[in-house]
Amino acid sequence: MIFTIARLEFRRMFYSPLAWVILAIVQFILALIFLTMLQNFVDVVEPRLTGVSGAPGVTELVVSPLIMWSGIIMLAVSPLLTMRSLSEEFQGRTLPLLTSSPVSVTEIVLGKYLGLLAFMLLMILMVSLMPLSLSLGTHLDWGHLAAALLGLALLLASFTAAGLYISSLTGQPTLAAVGTFGLLLFLVVLYISGTSQNTASQLFIYLSQFSHFLSFLRGEFRSSDLAYYLLFILTFLVLTVRQLDGLRLPR
Repeated sequence: MIFTIARLEFRRMFYSPLAWVILAIVQFILALIFLTMLQNFVDVVEPRLTGVSGAPGVTELVVSPLIMWSGIIMLAVSPLLTMRSLSEEFQGRTLPLLTSSPVSVTEIVLGKYLGLLAFMLLMILMVSLMPLSLSLGTHLDWGHLAAALLGLALLLASFTAAGLYISSLTGQPTLAAVGTFGLLLFLVVLYISGTSQNTASQLFIYLSQFSHFLSFLRGEFRSSDLAYYLLFILTFLVLTVRQLDGLRLPR
């Protein structure tokens, strides 16, 4: 049943032009960034690094920044994708019907989460085609690339979990989008604040998603970063289940 709900949620996203528009705009912007960085690498950076032992290559100087920009852009875009997942059920008054069906709230939440996550993974697949095209003409650090893409997948999975929870709090999709964006932006501000000279705090850095994302961008795979994202996702999914359970139970 979880996968049935996930498949319906994934299909429902494409019934709206919003998903198509977001896919097109994000890919267009990222393609421009990719081509600009690649041109700069070929014309300026590579000639300077020729003959330098241990110099960074195209993976470090083009691919990693592209993945980083993908994460930054998706921070602004993902609230638009998650805002309707549960808010629309409130608006259409279909949530009581859904929760009264012989499907548990946990299955509903997981199904909707997996449907949204499938869309995010589709976007990552389309982004990954750009760095993969470089393998036709140069050498890529495949381990570094895999770590960066895994980091992006975990980052977007955490965005999705947070957005789904905020969507369960309100029947207004616009409010859900603003709330999700505010939460994600707050976590970025925590990182900036934690790394600034005057307010440096390891706790702020740890709490921010982007500090863990940067490790993956450097080609590092740390189990602590993986555990952070899994815990973050699990926390917001559990909060979403509890929120819907609270609405279903008689007061």
